Amino acid sequence: MTHNPSAAMLVIGDEILSGRTRDANMHHLAGRLTDMGIDLNEVRVVSDNTSNIVDALNALRGRYDHVFTSGGIGPTHDDITADCVAVAFGVGLDVREDARLILATNYPNGEADLNPARLRMARIPDGASLIDNPVSKAPGFTLENVHVMAGVPKVFQAMVEGVLPLLTGGRPLLSATVTFNRGEGDIAGPLAEIAERLSDVSIGSYPFQRDGRYGSNIVLRSQDPEALASAEAEVIALADRMHR
Repeated sequence: MTHNPSAAMLVIGDEILSGRTRDANMHHLAGRLTDMGIDLNEVRVVSDNTSNIVDALNALRGRYDHVFTSGGIGPTHDDITADCVAVAFGVGLDVREDARLILATNYPNGEADLNPARLRMARIPDGASLIDNPVSKAPGFTLENVHVMAGVPKVFQAMVEGVLPLLTGGRPLLSATVTFNRGEGDIAGPLAEIAERLSDVSIGSYPFQRDGRYGSNIVLRSQDPEALASAEAEVIALADRMHR
């Protein structure tokens, strides 16, 4: 397979780890990166703790071409992602004029409504470029290969759409699914033989149980549409021989 750019995601927030909030941003980002030919290889979830965030940022940004963060850039005391990015990169952090002016457009009285809490959302690490937020105006930012975005799903999705056109993708990963009405134990042997021969296609098995019967969804993935079609045909033929 062609080597695609690599990516990781860092989800930040005690509310995710406590189970109070279900993260939807990973699912969205994974799908959009797959469409672009950027491989999402790792996702971490960390608490609102400075050392945890800084350690994770430094580990991920050194390993992957892109790091996308979600959460922790709001107006409250526990929104510390911008601070942590500045620490990780060893740069300054302050309210930036362009971010402040953009933020002011979200309030009825403009700059007069920018109290200290709201101004926290205009603090940008030195050297970063802004990520547009058409939903609530408070910008995200990119510093080198780290893209810092809000945790609110609607805002996160809008920011992703602002960032992706600026990135270079590779070959999108295509997929096909074949369903067997047989358990994994029945199909594991012949499926392994197919997977060993077809090195350009990734083959995964995902079991399910329906109406008291076991089944398996076989998901095939490849950057090569011809290789994918050939593998799909072979797995369908196997399913037909086994009467699905």
